Amino acid sequence: MQVVIVESPAKAKTINKYLGPGYEVIASYGHVRDLPSKDGSVDPDADFRMLWEVDPKAQKRLSEIASAVKGSDGLILATDPDREGEAISWHVLEVMRQKKALKDQKVSRVVFNAITKQAVLDAMKAPRDIDVSLVDAYLARRALDYLVGFNLSPVLWRKLPGARSAGRVQSVALRLVCDRESEIENFVAREYWSIVARLATPRAEEFEARLSGADGKKITRLTVGNGEEAAAFRAALESASFRVRGIEAKPVKRHPQPPFTTSTLQQEASRKLGLAPARTMQIAQRLYEGIDLGGETVGLITYMRTDGVDMAPEAIAATRGAISKQFGERYLPGVPRKYSVKAKNAQEAHEAIRPTDPNRHPRDMARHLDAEQARLYELIWIRTVASQMESALLERTTADIEAKAGPRTLDLTATGTVVKFDGFLTLYREGKDDEDEDEEGRRLPAMSPNEALDRRDITTTQHFTEPPPRYSEASLVKRMEELGIGRPSTYAAVLAVLREREYVKLEKKRLVPEDKGRLVTAFLSSFFKRYVEYDFTAGLEEKLDEVSAGEIDWKDVLRAFWEDFHAAIEATKELRVSQVLDALDEMLTAHVFPPREDGTDPRLCPTCGAGRLSLKMGKFGAFIGCSNYPECRHTQPLSASDDAPQGDGKRVLGTDPETGEEVTVRVGRFGAYLQLGEAKDKEKPKRSSLPKGLAPADVDLETALKLLALPREIGLHPEDGTPILAGIGRYGPYVQHGRTYANLEDADDVLTLGLNRAVVLIAEKASKGRGGRGAAAPGRTLGDHPVHGGPITVRAGRFGPYVNHGKVNATLPKATDPEALTLDEAVQLIDAKAASAPAKARKAPAKSTAKAKASTKAAAEDGESAPKKAPAKKTATKTTTKTAATKKTTASAEKKAPAKKAATKKAAPPES
Repeated sequence: MQVVIVESPAKAKTINKYLGPGYEVIASYGHVRDLPSKDGSVDPDADFRMLWEVDPKAQKRLSEIASAVKGSDGLILATDPDREGEAISWHVLEVMRQKKALKDQKVSRVVFNAITKQAVLDAMKAPRDIDVSLVDAYLARRALDYLVGFNLSPVLWRKLPGARSAGRVQSVALRLVCDRESEIENFVAREYWSIVARLATPRAEEFEARLSGADGKKITRLTVGNGEEAAAFRAALESASFRVRGIEAKPVKRHPQPPFTTSTLQQEASRKLGLAPARTMQIAQRLYEGIDLGGETVGLITYMRTDGVDMAPEAIAATRGAISKQFGERYLPGVPRKYSVKAKNAQEAHEAIRPTDPNRHPRDMARHLDAEQARLYELIWIRTVASQMESALLERTTADIEAKAGPRTLDLTATGTVVKFDGFLTLYREGKDDEDEDEEGRRLPAMSPNEALDRRDITTTQHFTEPPPRYSEASLVKRMEELGIGRPSTYAAVLAVLREREYVKLEKKRLVPEDKGRLVTAFLSSFFKRYVEYDFTAGLEEKLDEVSAGEIDWKDVLRAFWEDFHAAIEATKELRVSQVLDALDEMLTAHVFPPREDGTDPRLCPTCGAGRLSLKMGKFGAFIGCSNYPECRHTQPLSASDDAPQGDGKRVLGTDPETGEEVTVRVGRFGAYLQLGEAKDKEKPKRSSLPKGLAPADVDLETALKLLALPREIGLHPEDGTPILAGIGRYGPYVQHGRTYANLEDADDVLTLGLNRAVVLIAEKASKGRGGRGAAAPGRTLGDHPVHGGPITVRAGRFGPYVNHGKVNATLPKATDPEALTLDEAVQLIDAKAASAPAKARKAPAKSTAKAKASTKAAAEDGESAPKKAPAKKTATKTTTKTAATKKTTASAEKKAPAKKAATKKAAPPES
């Protein structure tokens, strides 16, 4: 019996069918070990020794793998064909050796680019050893991420309250977003005019021509800068005579784009399908792992994490066959198209993302797929097929027109492009980030040199230059790839981390930096400039590629990085908060203190009229305050608009007609709220939170009075005649009947909710049992647990969405879309929750430890770690159970630590 290790249970199930008896395929569920978030996990003083800890949720799976391996004839590591997949195989093998599960069994590594029977069987015939260079590249990247996150994040926490963490790649991606926002803020619009003549041939065929020259000088887009110049050109053209100076028709070939790589798939799926990169990768993972096609599970696409653009010869032949069959020989080039990319590491230059069989047409697959899967599969299919089709033939015609206005000679140009043969365009056109003028299909009328033309109309149009657009997720991915920042397989995770940490937000499908994100970027750019520079980060990625190619030693990369980085960290120890504030205040001037329309000083305090506004740091983060504090207590948030609360963090809306007291909207510790009057004799004034979706700037007096009057009586319950109330409480808007409370849904308005809707909400809540906490809503079933059986469902809970399996409930991470959750992801959450259940019986850690754990969690970015205070000695030796658990924790070291250090730290197992 041969034991085969793959990453996901879905893949294991499919491959088990392909291999049949004699093989046992087991899933590792991704990575099984990680660097613990504590001091010493990567030790530069011990030649970058790395200590690995088995993930608690992987303990049981690894024990099952070890049991299977002990009675097997061999171990086959068949994880994904990339750097991460190689690392997972290495981790599994290391654990098996530590568990002494391996004796004389043969260990081999196999890779396949597609989960089809033929691909899997072919891979089994070509085993190899684990690629040490790929593992070294993984170790170097992991160590770099740890060293940056673990050392830089504490500096942020100490010097910049409110910041969560900083990561090696994430920080540079954030800088891209913030730099673009600064470009937009500093942009000064420039006026320009376009002059267009509508002309006609002697045959009365009309067309348009643009002014392109005057008196021997070329006129570009921005040459005509005001209305007076435009009017002068218009007057000259209205008195001019026109003739065709020359016609040039030039054939143009447009070639198809290569098949998708990871980044180009994310970009096109975002532009054409509106899918976020993370969602694109989730759907692609499902298509790769296999879809049930009439009782047989088949992978529909090849591996979706790749930088390569080429295809296997047999795939090209199959694609050409599909083109010939569906479109005819005219659409088939004489020779196959060959694409290549300047891959720095040939070992990782895998095939492009393509259908495993181009004869599986999207319309035939649609009945086996859900809507999103079908759309993504179709996108991959048409891009792949189009890549092997004939080029499109176009004809671009340019007419050079002369206008004589007395002694002046003006030049105009008319262009038109027509498609002579559509070629690959019959199937596919690449999307664009922003709309641009497309001349295809615009045909010029037949003209001949020296032919006179009639003037029909002259139009002058005013324009203004526009600032560069904010990045969309697709355009940010493209820019990161252009700069060589990070790896395409990690882009989706990087974007998710930026949003989860509230460094950026998504508005109208564009990335907008939050104030927290801008502060972090300004801080890093001021005191760690080198480490957020694009060239430096891209250079590190090139070094990692050289490591994976076996060209340089991975520890040499770490040594070169650590020497300067450690010095930069040490230099911040003497840095005062006042120095930080001065640097950030200067760097963020355009953002925090934009010029006022009336020309007054934007830093002049609007409350006292004498103090200067500047950046201040409080317990809960940065804010704007007056220099005359404490005499003047003017404060405002960083991004205060004209309608945002001012003065003492408040904006006066008006006066309550009943009490005569002032109604204000204010910004407090927990956000914006409304207040009626001021505190009197230690009696708190009436206050009301703002409903979700209502911005402080959008509140008027009428709305504020209604909110302050809550709770309101909606009506009497039809069954018992008692009142039903609507209000805003600790957990948001609600309706109340007696002791039953029901939260309002997003579509419900607490101020306008009617009696019928309220009765339905109360009834639904009451039907769930006492206090509304009985049986939960059934939720959406994802499938059965692959190991323990029984359905797994995703549900909506009081504190957010969660997944359920039997008696186990696991909360979804903040950035996870419950509608996009897959069965594999749910299984990992359930297993992790189940594995942590026994810990509840033990004494809870101190609050300080809990806070440290929360900070540590925030510091992780794609494997980055942050410091965590060591538990007290009493906690460390609390019970026999805990000691046993510690002994089970496995670790490996690249090199043994000095004896003195070994005596003061937890002993590491022998080298592996």
